[in-house]
Amino acid sequence: MDIILVPGLWLDASSWDPIVHALRAAGHRPLALTLPGVGAPASESADIGMADWVGAVVEQIDAAGEPVVLVGHSGGGNVVWGAADARPEQVRRVVFVDTAPPAPDYSISEFPVVDGVVPFPGWDFFDDEDVFDMDAETRARTAPMTKSVPARVPTDPVSLTRESRHGVPVTLLMGSLDTQGFETVMAEWPESDAEYQAIADTEVLKIGSGHWPQFTVPDRLAELILAVVE
Repeated sequence: MDIILVPGLWLDASSWDPIVHALRAAGHRPLALTLPGVGAPASESADIGMADWVGAVVEQIDAAGEPVVLVGHSGGGNVVWGAADARPEQVRRVVFVDTAPPAPDYSISEFPVVDGVVPFPGWDFFDDEDVFDMDAETRARTAPMTKSVPARVPTDPVSLTRESRHGVPVTLLMGSLDTQGFETVMAEWPESDAEYQAIADTEVLKIGSGHWPQFTVPDRLAELILAVVE
């Protein structure tokens, strides 16, 4: 099965390296993407927005020739949900990694823009619940892997227009939340909760990690992905 792996902000295809081997060894065809404009200066990335990121995933869906599984980490969740909306009949399942399906016209978040791009703000920028399992060695090893993203992307709304996206099965692999905890959090965001509730087939599985399980518990993340795609 084709499994398209979409990284979150500041990461490229190499961020999935810790789990790609396990997916391939299980007989699947993982394809990790680097999205347009990642690591590029403003002169090359100023016009790149969420639609371009979604389009890059849709291009790979079309190339696959059969239904695929989409996996989106963090801000990549907006990207894969936009792609599922564009090609609902060609997506077998969407797996969200420590993120949730966005409501129509929602954006990822807002971060400081420097020299026309959004640089990685550093591990200390994030709440402890996101990085508690990233020790000094992991932070030092992974920080050089981060790259800037186009300035428009984090605040660009995702276009969702097809109600048929709600028929695509969804798995939410949450770092520290089980189903009850996830739904409690979602209830605080009515529009996002409405999007979640509209999906016909959902499941929430707790990873037991911070926000970057591909770096801290890659074996566990691979195991969970394999369990839901087989």
